Amino acid sequence: MRRERAAHRKLDSSAITALAPVLAVAPVWLLAILVFWWPVQLVRHVPFLWFAVGYLAAVVLLFLRPVQVFVLAPLLGARQPTAEQRSALAPAWRPVLQMNDLPARRYVLAVLPSHELNAFACGGHLVVVTSYAIEELPRDELSGVLAHELSHHLGLHTIALTVGQWLSIPVLLLARIGFFLQNVASAATTSYASHSSAITAVGRTVAALLTAVSWVFLSGLLLSNMLANVVGRNSEFQADHRAVGMGFGRPLATALRRFVADFGGDRPATWRDRLAATHPPARTRVARIEAMMRAKH
Repeated sequence: MRRERAAHRKLDSSAITALAPVLAVAPVWLLAILVFWWPVQLVRHVPFLWFAVGYLAAVVLLFLRPVQVFVLAPLLGARQPTAEQRSALAPAWRPVLQMNDLPARRYVLAVLPSHELNAFACGGHLVVVTSYAIEELPRDELSGVLAHELSHHLGLHTIALTVGQWLSIPVLLLARIGFFLQNVASAATTSYASHSSAITAVGRTVAALLTAVSWVFLSGLLLSNMLANVVGRNSEFQADHRAVGMGFGRPLATALRRFVADFGGDRPATWRDRLAATHPPARTRVARIEAMMRAKH
């Protein structure tokens, strides 16, 4: 059977729906940027609009290959492959690139030290594979996994995700600062103001306000993450569909079966588990991949 070539980037529906988490985090991001802008404008007059747009525009840096190699990958805990890992990755990665008529220099492979069978795409060129996947997967199954991750890039799934993560940084930072100050206020009230009921009341009020402010920022992040998980599950199906079109459906399905055998693939039991799940159940993905391959035949 003739394999389809899928070299060109094409906007998938998941790339559009992935804007929902970005819109969800945008209000609390604006509030967080306002907090950071306030001390800056005391030192030097900078219009808030310029400050916010400048931060947003800086996300472009995350899509540059050197930044992804030397900044983004280390932030994710990944590193460049060793010579041994490169010798295992190269023969698995090469047929995926050849099938899509892509040069090897376009994408960056990084390795995440982990005992989990996993891989993910990030930014505009980064593909991260766990050390366990490199060590345990046969070459054809590793090709299937890499084809799936390349499909995320070709479907432009990672753009909105990267923008959302960039917007989340100041929000998360302020939430952590708020909870830290709340703990400090509570400890100081307990240690130094216990003899005065008035000072104790003031300390507890300050701690409560800091907690409330922190939860405002954190709630925006939680809502954005839940929406990202919902959107992300559909993007996994679309990436599987591209991998099948490339001709790597069977090894990808075999790798997913291996994942089920090694780590289990049960469906989430509760609605909270379903909201927290970043991927569809592996068994569901296998069933869909097999159905797509039967349809092609």
